[in-house]
Amino acid sequence: MGLGQQFVLMKMRIGRAAAGAAPGHIWRYEDPLDHGGPERRPLGGLGGSEARRPPRRARVLVPPRAVRCLRLGRRSPPAEYTGNALLAIAVPLLMVTAALAAPGGPSGWPQFRGGPELTGVATGTGLPHRLRPLWTFEAGEAVESSAAIAGGDVFVGTRGGLVALDLATGKPRWTYKVGSLGIGESSPAVSEGVVYVGDLDGSVHAVGMADGKARWSFKTGNEIKSSPVVSGKRVLIGSYDGNLYALDTATGAVAWKVATEGPVHGTPAVSEGIAYVTGCDQHFRGIRISDGKVITDLDSGAYTGASAALMGGRAFYGTFDNEVLAVDLRATRIAWRYKPADRQFPFYSSAAVADGKVVLGGRDKRVHALDAVTGKAAWTYATQARVESSPAIAAGRVYIGSNDGRLYVLDLATGRKLTEWQAGAPLSASPAIAGGRLVIGAQDGRVHCLG
Repeated sequence: MGLGQQFVLMKMRIGRAAAGAAPGHIWRYEDPLDHGGPERRPLGGLGGSEARRPPRRARVLVPPRAVRCLRLGRRSPPAEYTGNALLAIAVPLLMVTAALAAPGGPSGWPQFRGGPELTGVATGTGLPHRLRPLWTFEAGEAVESSAAIAGGDVFVGTRGGLVALDLATGKPRWTYKVGSLGIGESSPAVSEGVVYVGDLDGSVHAVGMADGKARWSFKTGNEIKSSPVVSGKRVLIGSYDGNLYALDTATGAVAWKVATEGPVHGTPAVSEGIAYVTGCDQHFRGIRISDGKVITDLDSGAYTGASAALMGGRAFYGTFDNEVLAVDLRATRIAWRYKPADRQFPFYSSAAVADGKVVLGGRDKRVHALDAVTGKAAWTYATQARVESSPAIAAGRVYIGSNDGRLYVLDLATGRKLTEWQAGAPLSASPAIAGGRLVIGAQDGRVHCLG
């Protein structure tokens, strides 16, 4: 099925399984006329509305218990959908074959920016129109780490260590102690029952998701603010010692490391076996994950703290020189540069990319949305303080924190403010969205869950 045409019609029988549908089974129809040619594009990519066309035929039968995962904004199904009635729902998916289990799938947000391409897009059902606080966890000190959500739990780095919380209630499940400096901006990644994170003492930790027990740790030469990304049997993470590391997921042994000319602050974005990483040495690199060979090396022209987002064969990221860049990954060249003429401030926020728009925050106190093809400004929205939080996008809405203490909800198409929620403290961490809930940490040491 072409990635730009994936659309699923789910029929659910509430109360008992549909006739002929064995419990726990899912059927998928793949269009035999689509051969996955070079013109296919992901839903929400550069193709805009064209990418949202449904396929000619697609049907998935889902057992009744799966209706709980849809989180349609009700605690129980409406009366007209009970008994033997069929509920038909059209659900757009980025990848039919992988969305339920892969990073960024509808039931989880298992790493920084939601998935390995760092697009910041939640692919499940959206959040309620009016967000309300569901629970708050007191972490003690400023929370700069962005949460990961997997298996019904929230994992977030704090100065006290790596904490696991119940997504439904916010109750702590376990705390894993790290070095004395704690965890700063490094955000956890969850894969195959293990949680990975870096700390300010320079160590990478692998921790059991279920029990909070150490699996292994690896010491780098300086602090870690980069977030880990898991690709196959490799954990990729940068360090302020100037290296990007690839570690074995099972043992923590170094598979390879690539030296740069400055700290590696950004998180690597992964696509088609290549890790793309921005650098404080002004270089944008593409590194083959299988052997650590550098195959792309491009001068960005400025110090870069933001991570790149990958979509449609391009990488998008902001720099400290008041610019946002789009890099053509195939041609290895800069496709466009965006530079606001009225204000000169760095871009520290990492971009989100969806529906043909690149969205990111600036230290100029604004949220910027750019046309992904041309780099032209689509809209801006002014907050009351600098925006270092990276946006998350769900169901046509942009969710982003500001140092003014507010979480803003903006319309992706127009930039119009739909609502806001006041946290009471600066929000430099980024929102994580899964299961109809949003989780974000604040500078006053609190972790908030909204829904």
